[in-house]
Amino acid sequence: MTEIDAKTDALVPAWLTVPDIAEKLGVEVTRVRQLIKEGQLIAVRRGENRALHIPAAFIDEDKVVKGLVGTLTLLRDDGFTAEEMLEWLFTPDPSLPGTPAQALTENRGTEVKRRAQALAV
Repeated sequence: MTEIDAKTDALVPAWLTVPDIAEKLGVEVTRVRQLIKEGQLIAVRRGENRALHIPAAFIDEDKVVKGLVGTLTLLRDDGFTAEEMLEWLFTPDPSLPGTPAQALTENRGTEVKRRAQALAV
């Protein structure tokens, strides 16, 4: 897990702890940690106690946002670090409009993945 800088921390509008995510998904905390380990979620250490936090935008009611896992895989394959992935996902893109994270929650994952693929070129 990585610790993020203040700039990246400020880009993400809301964070949830691992136990919060487990509750939303209806799974054990160990399952959320496995999702992080498998690269299906990004978790960073933040706050005074440096607890693991995950962007709230990654969870849609009781499941991981559709298209997120594939997007994270593309970015990771492009050599992005966890911090760089968060920065890319939460930085406004006027051509989308909004942020890639917002587009994913609005079921516009194909366009987000297309942009992530273009980063490798």
